[in-house]
Amino acid sequence: MNRLMLSLILAISLLLTGFANAAQSTIGILVFDGFLTSDVTAPVEVFGAATKKAWFSSYEVVVISATKNKTVVSEEGLTIVADKTIYDELKLDVVMVPSAYDMDDLVSDKNLIDFIKKQGKSAAWMTSNCSGAFLLGEAGVLDGKKATTWAGGEKKLAKSYPNIDVQYDQNVVMDGNVISSNGGPVSYQSAFVLLEQLSSPKFAIEISQSLQFDRLRRAFQK
Repeated sequence: MNRLMLSLILAISLLLTGFANAAQSTIGILVFDGFLTSDVTAPVEVFGAATKKAWFSSYEVVVISATKNKTVVSEEGLTIVADKTIYDELKLDVVMVPSAYDMDDLVSDKNLIDFIKKQGKSAAWMTSNCSGAFLLGEAGVLDGKKATTWAGGEKKLAKSYPNIDVQYDQNVVMDGNVISSNGGPVSYQSAFVLLEQLSSPKFAIEISQSLQFDRLRRAFQK
């Protein structure tokens, strides 16, 4: 094989690599000091496991800090170093918003709300766990849509954002391209609901079984 042919093959390979990278779909998970751990670790585990499969390899999971500081600490003491911050140039296909016990400073954070608004205009999916629904509500993402928040917090969500059709006593609510959940362990259920939408029921079950989530679900049903 001559040098010209080798150069041509290399050029085609680089070109195809560029196309593959351009086609990459990004799942962005927001974090901030005081976030509730399982709201974040559940989707990280579910989608992280899925990205190892050929059928979901075009997706990547990116953790995004709500401040310029990439190091954040959860309510339960878990330290996470984010990949990006909301101040980076990002185009996300999925935005996932967790919760905290005290949401007041977050809801009043103009930069954070503007980031959610901007991503909400182009992202294919917007999701929240627990009181993360208040951030989506503040950004207007939930206007005119059915949504939920933590169990017991529905009345507060409805009072704060009258344009939301708040659903009671439901673990996970999907309306169009928006998914909200009670958070906590239910964050796993929410992640599987979204994974099913991004792939298929068959593939969502595959990951559920690989993480032994099905065993836990069956145990509660006994």
